Amino acid sequence: MTDTIKIRGLNDSFRQTLVFGGFLTPGLASLPIERQAQLLELVRKFDRFTPGNDPHGERDFGGIELDATWYFFKIDYYDLAGRFASPDPADPSVTQRVMIVMRADEY
Repeated sequence: MTDTIKIRGLNDSFRQTLVFGGFLTPGLASLPIERQAQLLELVRKFDRFTPGNDPHGERDFGGIELDATWYFFKIDYYDLAGRFASPDPADPSVTQRVMIVMRADEY
């Protein structure tokens, strides 16, 4: 199994289970809690990965439209202390995944 396939599987699991280590930007935090929940559910179910939004095949980025507003999510890979980049994103024993969800205009 290649590292890309491992990373893709880890990212899918992280996103779909919403074992959430992540941040909501001020634009999202200002939304009503019901709207935040709806948006996170769309992130959880997102499956429209294309070469345009997923050029490395890791399924770490996506765009979602909700009520005529575009939102992005991005998964990043950090060391277990959360201070530096992970030495190996394919190895969950040395990687902490963090997802940021934001309005497109906050990017």
